[in-house]
Amino acid sequence: MKPLPDYHPPTEPWLDVLYEDDALVVLNKQAGLLSVPGNVSRDSLETRASERFGDTLVAHRLDMATSGVIVMPRGKENLAAVGLQFEKRQTEKRYIAVVWGDVAEDKGTVDLPIRCDWPNRPLQMICHERGRPAVTHWEVLTREGDKTRLALTPITGRSHQLRLHMKELGHPILGDEWYAEGDARAASPRLLLHAEELTLTHPANGERMSFTAPCPF
Repeated sequence: MKPLPDYHPPTEPWLDVLYEDDALVVLNKQAGLLSVPGNVSRDSLETRASERFGDTLVAHRLDMATSGVIVMPRGKENLAAVGLQFEKRQTEKRYIAVVWGDVAEDKGTVDLPIRCDWPNRPLQMICHERGRPAVTHWEVLTREGDKTRLALTPITGRSHQLRLHMKELGHPILGDEWYAEGDARAASPRLLLHAEELTLTHPANGERMSFTAPCPF
């Protein structure tokens, strides 16, 4: 099993609320903060939100190293409605990543199935025999010498999907302690992956809504 990193979650701000109403709370998770309690600590975005709002529930997650938009429905009925949207791929997600190297093409798609790498969990691996389908669209935003800024649109939501797909593309995300090596890993003190925008249908009023958290890098 891959050793867990030391856990020193950020505390300022304690909770960055982008939006709230009776059905939803939308938060901007900081890099280095767990989405849900783990083996290393109970401190997490879920715990902090629950302490403040009392009825928030988890519909999806971001890796501890990833920052950006997370929506937490309020109450089981709203959780079921939002969870179904994720299950049926009715949500839209856009991430920003800075990857190692000069990406030659302007845009493309990675379509490679993913499963857990059990001897090295929580790492994931490409597996054409037993992997679950995983699709990521990518587009170049800017080229910056030996690195490239990309917009990533995941169609599926597999664990570590964007990190692993960028590695398989030949351009690992900067600062990725699990899938990058050498200069790419050392190029940033944090993983340069951010969930910039999430679009979904409001579970109470049926309105299509988009929530954005500015990229911090």
